[in-house]
Amino acid sequence: MRYSPLVVCLLAACSSPASSSSDPDAAPGADGGSDSGSGADGGASHITTVFVLPFENKSSTQIYGDTTDAPYLNSLFTRGAHATMFQDELPSLPSEPHYLWMEAATNAFSDRTFTTDADASKTNSTASTDHLVNQLEAAGVPWVSYQEGITTHTCPITTNGNYVAKHDPFVFFKDVSGATPSAGTARCADHHKSYADFATDLAAGMTGYVFITANVCHEMHGGLTCPSFFDTAANIQAGDAWLGTEMPRLLAYTDSHREAIILLVWDEGDTNNLIPFLALGSHVKPGYVSNTVYTHSALVASVQDWFGVPRFAADASSVSFSDLLQ
Repeated sequence: MRYSPLVVCLLAACSSPASSSSDPDAAPGADGGSDSGSGADGGASHITTVFVLPFENKSSTQIYGDTTDAPYLNSLFTRGAHATMFQDELPSLPSEPHYLWMEAATNAFSDRTFTTDADASKTNSTASTDHLVNQLEAAGVPWVSYQEGITTHTCPITTNGNYVAKHDPFVFFKDVSGATPSAGTARCADHHKSYADFATDLAAGMTGYVFITANVCHEMHGGLTCPSFFDTAANIQAGDAWLGTEMPRLLAYTDSHREAIILLVWDEGDTNNLIPFLALGSHVKPGYVSNTVYTHSALVASVQDWFGVPRFAADASSVSFSDLLQ
């Protein structure tokens, strides 16, 4: 794979994350500055922007060390930290329950246990308010879901083209998408944007919790309308190429905004119970390999800890990603 000079520079750490500062031209309402702490603190208390990018259906053995199909991803290991023991807590279930887990540290609620990949509906949604973005919004933390292939400021409850609702956890919570989930529900629409808007929004500066889902042709899932179809190697290659195009702006952002962190997480594995996970940002130990046992509960717990909101009963005893940080 060929890289632009910018990508090559980023991967070679041409600019020092420890000495970088925030964008002085950040738009009004953006994050407004670099880490003001002294020295290379790197503490989790300074993380105020979290980017989560989920990918699909690959085990760690299919990604780690595969420099043929995933050269860009593997090149990130020296820049960030990756986990060798990230376990799938729902190995017998499809994507949707895993995405609900990323939002609530469970797929089982008093009114609904999610076990399928059905679109959001009155019966396939939950009235539970115990989920992450509900906490964040109540605490004044901004959040937005960027979904590739949707229309900005609509609530994408229905699969359409290469966008699939099962990879957008927020639409399954009735306090977001409505008692009967609807494309016009205001709260949901206010927090959903097309990924086509992301580059402009990022350039203006942002803070809070940002969940980014590529379409099925770019997230290693594949589909009938994708050039890669359902071929495993081709879908890894397609996801890796998408990251090679999209990640440089995110990496540059974490270089100039020390308070930002990027988390690359997979929903489930195909061949074993271990799935890939990478963290990148100025607070992350470069080149670090973690043998800590994680599940998707660690994602929820870490975000809660970083933003200072309580943990749920479901993730109260979960480890966090603290060992990945400086």
